[in-house]
Amino acid sequence: MIRDLAREGNQIIFTPSFGYMEPTLKVAREFPAVKFESITGYKTAPNMRIYDASFYQDTYLAGVIAGSMTKSNTLGYVGSFAIPEVLRNLNAFTLGAQSVNPKIKVNVVWVNTWFDPPKETEAAQSLINQGADVLLQNTDSTAVLETAERAGKFAFGWDSDMSAFAPNAHLGSAVVYWAPYYIQAVEELKAGTWETKRTVWGVKEGLNDLIKVSDKVPAEIVAKVDEIKAGMKAGTFEVFTGPIVDNTGKEVLAAGAPGDQAWRDKVNFFVKGIEGKVPAGN
Repeated sequence: MIRDLAREGNQIIFTPSFGYMEPTLKVAREFPAVKFESITGYKTAPNMRIYDASFYQDTYLAGVIAGSMTKSNTLGYVGSFAIPEVLRNLNAFTLGAQSVNPKIKVNVVWVNTWFDPPKETEAAQSLINQGADVLLQNTDSTAVLETAERAGKFAFGWDSDMSAFAPNAHLGSAVVYWAPYYIQAVEELKAGTWETKRTVWGVKEGLNDLIKVSDKVPAEIVAKVDEIKAGMKAGTFEVFTGPIVDNTGKEVLAAGAPGDQAWRDKVNFFVKGIEGKVPAGN
C-alpha cells in the first residue's frame, strides 16, 4: 500500500502506526523524491522523518480522575506492547492516580496487539476479576469500555471519543488531534523547508487532550485536571519530574530532575505501585 501511494505520485505520505516504520523506511529508500512521515517510530532517512504525540500527558490526566473515582484502590491497564511509548503511558497513568490517592496500585494485562476486540475484552475482564474498578487501555477498540460498562465499572476511551459506546462507564477519552502537525508538514513541503527530524508535540501544541470528562467526576477533580492541563499548555508542568522510583525501589529519576525526551525514550520500567515486571525483551 505504501509503495502504491508512492507510485501514484503522492509527494508526501504519512504512515500512522509504529508497525509501519520498517515498511515505510524500505519504500522511502526506493522513492528518494517522495517525503515520508512515520508515526511514533525512531528510524529516519534523508526523505523520511518521525512524528509523535505526548500520549502520556493524556494518561496522567486520566490517572488523576481514576485515582479519585476508584473504590478498590486498584486500577487496570490493558497494554498493547511493552515498548517505551506504552510504558510511559502506563507509568504516567499511575503517577497521576497516585497524586490524588497514594494507595493506588495498578495491574496490567498485555495483549501484544493494537487492535483485537476479543483479546481486549478478555484482558479487561481479567483486570476486573483482579479487583480493578477503573480501566485504561493502550489499544484502539471500544472493547475495554464496553466490558467495563457491562460490569458496572469505569474506563476511558482511547484515540477517539468513545463516550457513546459506554455512557455509564466512560470517564473521559484520551485523544490526539493530528491535523495541526499534518498541516505544518505539508506547508513545509510546499515551502521547500521540509527536513529530516523528529517532532514530538503534546498539549502545548494542541495535539493531545482528555475530552468528554464525565459529570460523575467531582468538580474539584475536574478543576485539578484543568489546572494541570493549563500547566502542560504553558510548559510549566512536566509529568515526569524526579524523584521517581521503579517498583523495586530503584531511583530512576533524581529529585528535581525533569524527564526529558531522551529519558522518556528509554523508559523500560514500572513505577512504584504497578504490579509485576516488564515483559522480558523490552
